[in-house]
Amino acid sequence: MSQGQKSSAATVLLLEADPSMRRLISLGLRHRGLEVIEANSLATISSTDLQSLDLLILDVDEGVSCDWTLLQTVQEQPELSSLPTVVLSWDPPLEEKSSSLTTIAQCVCVNKPFDARALHDGVDHLLLMRTVEKGKQLALAEAALLDAYRKDSSPSIWPVVTAAGVFLAMIGFLFQFVLTMIGLVIIVIGLLLWTIGWHSRIEAAPEIAFSVGK
Repeated sequence: MSQGQKSSAATVLLLEADPSMRRLISLGLRHRGLEVIEANSLATISSTDLQSLDLLILDVDEGVSCDWTLLQTVQEQPELSSLPTVVLSWDPPLEEKSSSLTTIAQCVCVNKPFDARALHDGVDHLLLMRTVEKGKQLALAEAALLDAYRKDSSPSIWPVVTAAGVFLAMIGFLFQFVLTMIGLVIIVIGLLLWTIGWHSRIEAAPEIAFSVGK
């Protein structure tokens, strides 16, 4: 895959000490469309690869012996502590070992010698569970965002108060305008009456003078 091209396929980390077994398992997983990161130990895995994982396949056998502490070592890694895991082993885990070592809720044990179909069934099962879990988490996150949006956008009394203030201010300006217009009308009427009365007195003055002369 070229750099900058991101695949939507699930990424599987395969921790297998045996190179031939590691190669065989890797070819089968890649044939099923999965991205596979091969390693013989955690020390060879970069932190970037650890953050992009969807599933872990771990072989806990070292030669003819079985070392279940390898699973505990993996679980102590923060990036892998909750990662779905397929454990490969010659010996089936005892109940007490499983309860004391396995803190991963999504863990499948495949006993050797195993058929490839058993391994692939375990991988498919865990990936499906992981997809469902991610869907639930996404739904919860969307519900939380929607709830926060509803709370933030809930009706408030302040827009109503603001509108009432604007309405009262408009009424106040309109009342002042009406009073001003009434005052102007009174002034105009008073000036007209005053002018008409003044002209009437001027016109009546000659008549009075003429009648006195006779």
